[in-house]
Amino acid sequence: MRDLLRDSLSRSLRELSDEDRLAAAWSVACGPALAGHGELLQLDHERVLHVRVASQLWMQQFLHMRSALANDLARIAGVSLSSIRFDLPAPPPRPPRRPASKA
Repeated sequence: MRDLLRDSLSRSLRELSDEDRLAAAWSVACGPALAGHGELLQLDHERVLHVRVASQLWMQQFLHMRSALANDLARIAGVSLSSIRFDLPAPPPRPPRRPASKA
């Protein structure tokens, strides 16, 4: 059944841009639980898909599935990918240090 849905989605995405097709295929390729912990950012000129991952814990899961995800996304979206790059969000800026008060 899953393969039937993937093939049907692939046919319906043909008119969209590559990035939109990848975004539409994301939750099908990953599954809803994993998809919610990654955000597609961009497909660069070298065909590398950049994905922001919610945390280090989820990073391990995405890295473990990188090859399968790349294959599934390419097949479902009909988009050629050379790789997927997973990145963690930038840490929040540190507040400025207050100078020590002289008392």
